Amino acid sequence: MSGTTIPRLVIAAPSSGAGKTTVATGLMAAFAEAGLSVSPHKVGPDYIDPGYHALATGRPGRNLDAYLCGPGRIAPLFLHGAAGADLAVVEGVMGLFDGASGQGELSSTAQVAKLLRAPVVLVVDASSQSRSVAALVHGFASWDPQVRLAGVILNKVGSDRHEELLRDAMDSSGVPVLGALRRGEQARTPSRHLGLVPVAERRAEALESVRALAARVRAGCDLDALLALARAVPELTEQAWDPAAEAAGAAADESGAADGSTGPAGSGKPLIAVAGGAAFTFSYAEHTELLTAAGAVVVPFDPLRDERLPAGTRGLVIGGGFPEVYAPELSANAPLRAAVAELAATGAPVTAECAGLLYLSRSIDGKPMCGVLPADARMTERLTLGYREAVATADNVLAAAGTRVRGHEFHRTVLEPGAGPSPAWGLTYPQRRVEGYVSGGVHASYLHVHWAAEPSLARRLVASAARGARAEAVGGAR
Repeated sequence: MSGTTIPRLVIAAPSSGAGKTTVATGLMAAFAEAGLSVSPHKVGPDYIDPGYHALATGRPGRNLDAYLCGPGRIAPLFLHGAAGADLAVVEGVMGLFDGASGQGELSSTAQVAKLLRAPVVLVVDASSQSRSVAALVHGFASWDPQVRLAGVILNKVGSDRHEELLRDAMDSSGVPVLGALRRGEQARTPSRHLGLVPVAERRAEALESVRALAARVRAGCDLDALLALARAVPELTEQAWDPAAEAAGAAADESGAADGSTGPAGSGKPLIAVAGGAAFTFSYAEHTELLTAAGAVVVPFDPLRDERLPAGTRGLVIGGGFPEVYAPELSANAPLRAAVAELAATGAPVTAECAGLLYLSRSIDGKPMCGVLPADARMTERLTLGYREAVATADNVLAAAGTRVRGHEFHRTVLEPGAGPSPAWGLTYPQRRVEGYVSGGVHASYLHVHWAAEPSLARRLVASAARGARAEAVGGAR
């Protein structure tokens, strides 16, 4: 069976903090600056690193999460995202073999590398070791014979002598050293309580950081050897994920046709506004692709700057981000808050995740928000983090009753009360509880869900927006 060959590398590490993001982003940028079309990918649910990847490559940063999407979708999603690329670089998560808690290798970098049949380059923090580095690499290389550990990049090397000792030790390991990066040459990438500060909040400085990473990696790594390694990969025989095919399950009367009443220039498609800007940076690229394939016109807007929703809005998607950081600015934009509340009051479909949930609440740390939900949010010191399994407790604009999803929680805020009389989800793992709000056309929850795993969510949202648009068109014609 013929397949597709896309040159590819997985950048992994023995543990978090070894420098995966530094090396992966630097490699992406260095190869892109050399004229290659580089497709960036990130193992796991993280939204922030893909923003830096996109800045480095000019292509959307895409996630490969076997827990959220299922192992069977990893290669198809990779092939979709990497179509037309000269090279794909996949940044791992945590340590190479670390996956979802209590789930074995599920969602680990090792599992994704095996599913992609991709060579792994291990980034090792060598700051406090010399000869022991060879023992560490030997252990990682021999732990799972199905994982091909094809090279090592030594990070945080202290001096020429330190590098010499490390390379001498590695000579007997059978794993080639493909680069060495010095300690103290770290590019400035400021962090916050959930990781790096998103690109959208510091674009000029982030671009400078990415360029510095590219220069550092170019000087310290053997790019020719890394590219040769990436090109010596087997074909992938899976079919690329196709948003149009995923959206084809929508019934004809849910396709978004509304007799020219919505969308630009009478396109006949419902317009769905998607929140963006610095306050709402958490989004998977496939969501917009699914909405578009399901028949919507997707228009971004920035709640920090825009005082109105896009003209003709029939549905609203508000993803995650850091609204608590921008609570004063979001609160000061009273015209937009009123517009969101007015849209929700009409019964139009409004779906919100995490930051979006907070924005729809009455307040964040006392700052007035949209007031769509009868709840108030506040920052805490406690981090809520982890994978979840959930089921839709009743029919709503996003999910039919009984729809099962896997999601991820990632926040330091609490909402009081934590769920409405009609919750968005009933969580079944790791503990049982209800979560979120369903009211009229509003579906709001802390749970981040990857719609590629359940494309009916996008179809249902677009169908609801289309029905509302048709009803308005019929009413207006009387």
